[in-house]
This record gives sequence, C-alpha cells and structure tokens, in this order.
Amino acid sequence: MEDDSRPLLSSEQTGEDYLQRDSTNSLDLRTKRPFHVERKNIINDGPQETVSAEAAVLNSRLHYYSRLMGSSDRQLSPPDHVIPQPDEIYIYSPLGTAFKVPGSDHTSKNPSIITIFAIWNTMMGTSILSMPWGIKQAGFTLGVFIVIFIGLLMLYCCYIVLKSPKSIPCVDTSDWEFPDVCQYYFGKVGQWSSLMFSMVSLVGAMVVYWVLMSNFLFNTGQFIYNHVHNINVSDSELETNGSEKVICPYQNTNPGGNNTISTLFLSDNGNMSDVNPFERYWSKTNTVPFYLIILLLPLLCFRSASFFARFTFLGTISVVYLIVLVTVKAVRLGFHLEFHWFDKTEFYVPEFRLLFPQLTGVLTLAFFIHNCIITLMKNNKDQKNNVRDLSVAYLLVGLTYLYVGVLIFAAFPSPPLFKDCIQPNFLDNFPSSDIMVFVARTFLLFQMITVYPLLGYLVRVQMMGQLFGNHYPSFLHVLILNILIVGAGVLVATFYPNIGSIIRFSGAICGLALVFVFPALVHMITLRRQGMLRWKTAISHSLLILLGVANLVAQFFM
Repeated sequence: MEDDSRPLLSSEQTGEDYLQRDSTNSLDLRTKRPFHVERKNIINDGPQETVSAEAAVLNSRLHYYSRLMGSSDRQLSPPDHVIPQPDEIYIYSPLGTAFKVPGSDHTSKNPSIITIFAIWNTMMGTSILSMPWGIKQAGFTLGVFIVIFIGLLMLYCCYIVLKSPKSIPCVDTSDWEFPDVCQYYFGKVGQWSSLMFSMVSLVGAMVVYWVLMSNFLFNTGQFIYNHVHNINVSDSELETNGSEKVICPYQNTNPGGNNTISTLFLSDNGNMSDVNPFERYWSKTNTVPFYLIILLLPLLCFRSASFFARFTFLGTISVVYLIVLVTVKAVRLGFHLEFHWFDKTEFYVPEFRLLFPQLTGVLTLAFFIHNCIITLMKNNKDQKNNVRDLSVAYLLVGLTYLYVGVLIFAAFPSPPLFKDCIQPNFLDNFPSSDIMVFVARTFLLFQMITVYPLLGYLVRVQMMGQLFGNHYPSFLHVLILNILIVGAGVLVATFYPNIGSIIRFSGAICGLALVFVFPALVHMITLRRQGMLRWKTAISHSLLILLGVANLVAQFFM
C-alpha cells in the first residue's frame, strides 16, 4: 500500500533521463505523470473521453518501471517506447474522463496551410522583380521550361536537406540546421564553407535591397516633387503613346548597363531646361544611395531585431499587390507575342537564347530556402505531411514566378518597343508618374526598410557567433561590420545598379554549395553508410554537382 501511494516516476534521476530524451518538450514533469483509475471505480461515463484499455496497459507498465526505480541503475528507467509522446499525454480524473495536457510545444505547431504560406512568403523576395527580364534573356519558351525544371531541381535538393538530420544515427539532431549536418559530415571545412556561402546569399540580398531602395526612394521622391510643383514629365526614352505608358530607358545601349536616364522637365509656362536644381541633389546613383545611410546604418546597430520582425507581414501585402498590378497592366496592355524560334527580329527575341544561364542563376536564389527549411518545417503540426507541404509551397512559388514573368513579358508592347527593353527590375519600365507603380514602389520601399535590419541581424549573429562566440561582442565590432555591409551596397548602387546580375551571381555562388554540392554529397554518403548506394544514384548526384558548377561558371561568360 505504501508503494501504491508513491508518485509515479518520481525519481529525480528519472526526470533527468526523460528530459534528455525529449529536450523539445516544454511540459513540466509533474504534469506528465499519467494517472489511471480502475474501471470498477468509475461511477458514470461522461461526455468526455473515458480511460481506454490501452491507457490502462500503459499505466501498468509505468507502475512496473516505478517499482524498479528503487535501484540506482540508470538502465532501469522506463524506455522511450513506454513514455507517452507529448500529444498522447492525458490527465485522468477520478471519474474516468481524460483531458489532454495543453503543452506549449504542441500548441505552437502550425497547420499545413500556415506552413505552406510561410515557405511561400519566405521565398518571395526581390527575385520576383527580375522574372520578366530572366525569361527575356532565356527566350520565352525556353524560359518557361527552365523555371519549371529549376523549380523541380531545387525542390528535390530541398527535400534532401529536410531529411538529412534524420539520417544521422545515435545523435540528437532535433535542433540542428543544415550547416550542422555539413559540420557532422565534413568537419570544420563543412562548417566554415556553409557559413561562407550562407553569408554570400545574405549579403547579396542586402546589396540588392540597397539598390532597390535607392531606386524606389528616387522614384517616390520624383513623383512627389513633380506632383507638388505641377510638373509634367516628358521622358527622352522611347515610350508608348497610350493611356498605359511603358518606357524603354536604355534603348540605345546595353539594357543591362548602368546608364542614367535623361529626363526633361516641362513646366507650366513651357520653359524647358536640361538641368534642374532638383536633379543635382536627387540622383538615383549619385546621391540617393548615400541618403539611405543616415536612416539604415543606425537601425543596423540595434542589439535586437524583434521590433522589425513585426513588419514581416508587409512582404505578403507587397507580393499580393504586385500580382494585382501585373494583372491590371496585362489586361490594359494586351498580349504582344510572336514566336521566332532561333532568329531575332527587330522587336522580338527568339524563343531559345544562349543567355539562359542568367535565368538559372536568378532562379537558384529565387527558389533558395535550403538554409532554413528544417526550422520552418519543425513548426508543422503534422510532420508526416512535410514532404507534401514542401511540394505544394514550391508549386505556389513557381506559379507565382511564372505568372509575373509570363504576363509582363507577353504584355510588354512590342511594337513600338523592343522586348529587349525589359529591365532587370520590371517596375523601371513604367514611368515615375504611374500611380499604381508609385504605390507599389512605396510599399516595397517601406517593406525593405524593415527587412534590411533583419538581414543585417542574421549576418551579425552568424558571423560574430562563429568568430567571437558572442552575437554582440561590442558596439565597435558591430559598427565596423555594418559599415562594410552598407559600403558594399552604396558602391554597387552607385556604379553597377543591375539587380539582375547581382541576383544571378549571388544565387549561383551560394547555390553551388548549399543547393547542389553539399546536399548531393550528404545524400550519397548517407546511402553508402547504409549500404544502399547504387551506381545510378552516384552518377545522377554527381551530375547534380556538375550542374551547380556549370551554373556558376556560366555566369562569368554572360
């Protein structure tokens, strides 16, 4: 009788063992002691779930192991298959009813629909603005095929990354990310190389953000100035004459080059001047990139980025508005397509072009989520649906990219304009006086101002944590790092503001390691250790590595 009154699994030693088995379970041990009341003591069955026979058997097993806990031998603690899972833990009342324990780890899980759109929102970055340009560089038919092919390829590599921690035996990988897996298989080389390539993707994104913020801030200021001073803008570049104006900024030069758009301002009294005082202090490449330093450099030095994380919902709003904008423009402009398979004409590009590696480089970054997919999927409520939800998310991302890229390319008015005039940022093909585009630029500008410090925080945490073991070693360390990052953005925005080239190089470099090389090697090593590696698998994954190398090398010849 005395033994029966003792609390079940009350040994401190047992509690430690249990915590070691499941470090992610946030429930207190005292709430995890299943209590079973014999059926003969139940008076009435209420509407709640009654104690099942399976629960009674489980309780008997736990009673049995609790008798053995009198020994000091740790091996006599209950094994894993006896301890209930977090979602199987109930508190049983004396009346035989059962109530689930609402653990915080369980309630924080997201349903599949939330997980899918979280992945979609994370991948929907600045690459969406370059999709029409990428399809133009590859050719319409080849471009659509490449978007589908690269999307499937990136999905497969992401699947390998997702399952990689589970294939490591005898090690607790519950809180691991893919860089930890690389360190396990490749040691310090894997750790530092994964960190370096992760930095390339983050810093590359920050440079693209600086170029785009300079662009959006310039056009927003231009719109406000013209509206306040009642100035009608007559652009010297080619443009359409209809109600929906589309411009070709660099019609006499390489569309990917860095050329300043020459704009003539026509005032109400008809006087025309080539040089406006406003232009001298409000230039897209000469002054605006420096103005951003005043705002963003102090924000980067914040110790915590939690304030900016509250505005991440703006990313979803911006993407949805871009989709609406593209739809409206396509309906008003109509489709302008002619199919010339290999020969270029005056207004159209061929369906297959040798510049297609530029699109593959952009897509490598556009579909890149491999360095954080494991963490995102940990919050999925039903873990057995991870592969399905990941596939659905990639499908939505691919459809979004195709929708924007295909519609803008097809609706671009040729003639009178040339398809080669489509810009790396397709918003540059619309004048600053366009109301809908002005709203889009304003949305994106505010969103990027809030996301930029988050990216800087991620760079600081990863780099400072590896070098100094402290995310914020000192204000001076953080300031020097931020000055280097901001300086890179200002230099590129001033001398080479081509987001298409920045995205494709960043994507090809980080994708080489984190998308192609490391996932393929990890997969082959895992199969080899399990004795399941076949020559077909080895050849196919070796070709995957070669594809990543070719993708990077090709960027230097475009």
